[in-house]
Amino acid sequence: MSFGNSSDNDDESFSFPEVSIPRPVRFWLMLLFDIPSVVCSFFLIIHIIMNRTHRHALHNHTILLLLIFYLPIQLIDINIYLVFFSYGSVQPSQPFVCLLWWFVDNGCYAGGLVLMAWLAIERHIFIFHDRWVSNRRGRFLFHYLPSVILVTYILFFYLIVIFFLPCENYYLYTVPVCGASPCYQSYGILGMWESIVHSIIPVLLESIASIALILRVQIQRRRLRQSNQWRRQRRMIIQLLLVSSLNIGINFSGTVLLIAHLCGLPQDYGAEAALYFFFLTYFTIFLFPFISLSQFPDLRKKMKEKLLGVIRRRPHHTATVTHTRRDIPMNRMA
Repeated sequence: MSFGNSSDNDDESFSFPEVSIPRPVRFWLMLLFDIPSVVCSFFLIIHIIMNRTHRHALHNHTILLLLIFYLPIQLIDINIYLVFFSYGSVQPSQPFVCLLWWFVDNGCYAGGLVLMAWLAIERHIFIFHDRWVSNRRGRFLFHYLPSVILVTYILFFYLIVIFFLPCENYYLYTVPVCGASPCYQSYGILGMWESIVHSIIPVLLESIASIALILRVQIQRRRLRQSNQWRRQRRMIIQLLLVSSLNIGINFSGTVLLIAHLCGLPQDYGAEAALYFFFLTYFTIFLFPFISLSQFPDLRKKMKEKLLGVIRRRPHHTATVTHTRRDIPMNRMA
């Protein structure tokens, strides 16, 4: 396997910098993390859909949406990256590949950030305002409708701005993510709208909602412990804290830098750090299925049993000694 030039400073064709981590190292990091992450995602999606209890549990629906939103990144975005690392350019070098890469890389990840923020807010409803979703009308207004609106908005926004906006794109096939600069980002206020509404606000909302949840739980801990539903609520709280810690921990620094740039800080300041923040965001997607799996003990048990079953069913070739007795005829002549 041959890799493209990993020294970006020596390659004049690269007008867009990359992190200083060599391309072969990034290739194997992404590959080794992506394969088990994809497998875990498929197991979780199938398990939630096929299991009646999990399918009807409202607190699993946003987790399911996040898993589905991250799948195109795991299956398309990462694979295009791996091909890019191998050949040093986008293969095939066609505009549609860049458009698809932008749609998955920008759209699906932005959708994940927005849904993460909604996940944090939704946990407040399930834990402290469960009466809001105790009937069909409440479930529609406070659970299903917001999810439908958010998913529809994200998909339509990126479909329109990437594939149908009347502006001219420049495709840099020897640069990661084709330059990572679709023309809509410089078209009117769309670029600023994307930065503020799809990146800054979701991360800040998720941070505030997660901290507020911890404080509310501590204040009302005694009352919650007396509830018969405390075990389920505790699981939702732990799941949110694990997911939010991962997401906020990786995205918060990049969000602060983005706010600083919007407030007038020159783009050159923190440019190298921004590249590392961008690279680390992929590990949010890689690790999210495993964090989600931790809250499904029944699935973990099944996966463990199947894995042990496969190991035990391996054929063991052992030599067996059989004793045979030859009958000597009585009338045999000596």
